[in-house]
Amino acid sequence: MIQPKPILIGIAGGSGSGKTTFLKHAVHLLGETEVALVSQDNYYLDIKHQVEDENGVVNFDLPTSIDREYFCRDLNDLHSGKKIKKHEYTFNNPAAESQELCVNPAPIIIAEGLFVFHFQEIFDLCDIRVYIDAELETRLVRRISRDGTERGYAEEVVLYQWHNHVRPAELLYLEPYRESCDIVIDNTHSFESGMAHLLERINELRAPRHV
Repeated sequence: MIQPKPILIGIAGGSGSGKTTFLKHAVHLLGETEVALVSQDNYYLDIKHQVEDENGVVNFDLPTSIDREYFCRDLNDLHSGKKIKKHEYTFNNPAAESQELCVNPAPIIIAEGLFVFHFQEIFDLCDIRVYIDAELETRLVRRISRDGTERGYAEEVVLYQWHNHVRPAELLYLEPYRESCDIVIDNTHSFESGMAHLLERINELRAPRHV
């Protein structure tokens, strides 16, 4: 019997929109064995290949910061039923040990990250495109909290990145694709209704079609 092609879901959203929490909940609801998750974050190029801004600060919020070819190749391999291996990205934290990630093929593939729709190869491959949003002020508060707690960044560093790197990148490489998405979720307070919509859409694609 010919196995059906997996459903590929692209999920993008600005910093602090709640993508990580949404993804964890989605995987839990769908079942871990049913989902292959590929995060753009694990495809950052080495810091020596990153672009510096006019103040000599590395800007990680550019499409060129990602190994686009590697990212797209892994997604295509998964989509073709192949297992992929990739070392996780530790955000240049010398105290963190990078673990090897092994992602097995699954009926549902989720590709997430800031540039998944900007990369045309991935945009075209997606069966469902999801945009997660939240109010700007809410996202900034979340970003400050996350980067302070998880990455040890001082608030002034986070604010510099936000105003000089994060927001310009969102305006150029993310927000123009909002209207092209199948599902837009406002996660300022809750993503429950958006999650229900996504599950409904997945079930529609999985339902057998009669000719």
